Amino acid sequence: MTSLRHQVLATLISKFRGAGEVTDPEQARAEKLAAQARATGEPPRLWTRGLEVGRIDGHDFPVHDVRVAGTSPQRTLFYLHGGGYVSGLDSAHWRYVDRLARRFDLRVVLPDYPLAPNHSWRDSHESMVKLFEQVAIESPRGVVLAGDSAGGGYALSVAQQVATRPGPQPTDLVLIAPWVDLTGKTPGIEEAAARDSWLRLSRLRLYGQWWAGGDDLERPEVSPLNGDLSRLPRALMWCGTRDLLQPQCRLLADRAASQGWDLTYVEEPGLIHVYPLMPIPEARRAMAELTDFLG
Repeated sequence: MTSLRHQVLATLISKFRGAGEVTDPEQARAEKLAAQARATGEPPRLWTRGLEVGRIDGHDFPVHDVRVAGTSPQRTLFYLHGGGYVSGLDSAHWRYVDRLARRFDLRVVLPDYPLAPNHSWRDSHESMVKLFEQVAIESPRGVVLAGDSAGGGYALSVAQQVATRPGPQPTDLVLIAPWVDLTGKTPGIEEAAARDSWLRLSRLRLYGQWWAGGDDLERPEVSPLNGDLSRLPRALMWCGTRDLLQPQCRLLADRAASQGWDLTYVEEPGLIHVYPLMPIPEARRAMAELTDFLG
């Protein structure tokens, strides 16, 4: 049985943040571009009090550099935000970053990467890998590479690319309901979509096409489920069973086992998409699991 707060939140999210199925792709495109134009990209004051928020220059997109004021963290969290590759950083991401920076004494690097439909993975992927390498060199105790939803998929893709190169690697991966198969054809996804009151399969399929930018949806940079998992660092992943992405997370866990990747998968009955980011009791359990994982 999920908490009452979760039940209320699930209802509110589906009502106020959910969107219907796509009936007109051009209209959906226009709506997303309009929403992006309205977004300021500025960190919210409520969730940055007591934090130092700077910028890392020299990249093709804004990169926030966050730490608790007056501290000098030796370990870094490189966090890639979700939003279906069409929405930028929001208050939930900043709230989570604030909690992690304080709890684990972390420097947090938070890229605000260019979004679809005007941009595809090609417009930031190589720069993201270089940014990770720069940050890793600057981090005495290493870098935890993390992300939620689309950002979780992006984090996994970056980790796969970094693993092919010499140089520093992430010490850990943290994946929150990652979107790892953008084809929209994962076995069981139709049934999972019927249980999800928030995400819509037609929208994910459209957003996946935009992010691929005409490239093959199965290529690992787009759908890291299809990439090499054998050289990755240990990882922790969460997903709820009321999440459209649950079949992808299960399949990723299966492939991790077959390829010898040390992945701990936590699947919570009845919980919605990216529940560890939410202000609910179940998120406290996820935070305790993260604390055990990161030490």
